[in-house]
Amino acid sequence: MLQQIFLAFIGFCSGVIIAGGIVGLLIGLSIVPRYAGITRTGKHIMLYEDFTLLGTLFGTLMLLFHIPLPLGRPFLLLYGLFSGIFLGGWIMALAEMADVFPIFTRRIKFTEGLPKVIFFVALGKIFGSLLYYFQNWQK
Repeated sequence: MLQQIFLAFIGFCSGVIIAGGIVGLLIGLSIVPRYAGITRTGKHIMLYEDFTLLGTLFGTLMLLFHIPLPLGRPFLLLYGLFSGIFLGGWIMALAEMADVFPIFTRRIKFTEGLPKVIFFVALGKIFGSLLYYFQNWQK
């Protein structure tokens, strides 16, 4: 019994540390305020932060307790779309902080068409992900 309590305490503390690191990265990258600034909805930033927290909490509970959500393919498509947008936002924020695009374009002397290149990279990522999941390569 004492061992289980100790393991639960260690698991809880580890979760708090990981969550703190993720929240610190989210804040450090200014993802939520940047989205609010881009969409000109800065007055709702507290709502965005609340939903980010609730989404993290709900996702964690779903993962831990294996709660099924029989909502069908339309929900799965929406979930995939929003998860992709969120992950893309993280990747772009990290790339922007590291100045990846300006350094890369200067090194290869790339002067025109960068928006098209970014669009086609995103399109390739979308088609690659769809192929991966529709071919059941994840098993």
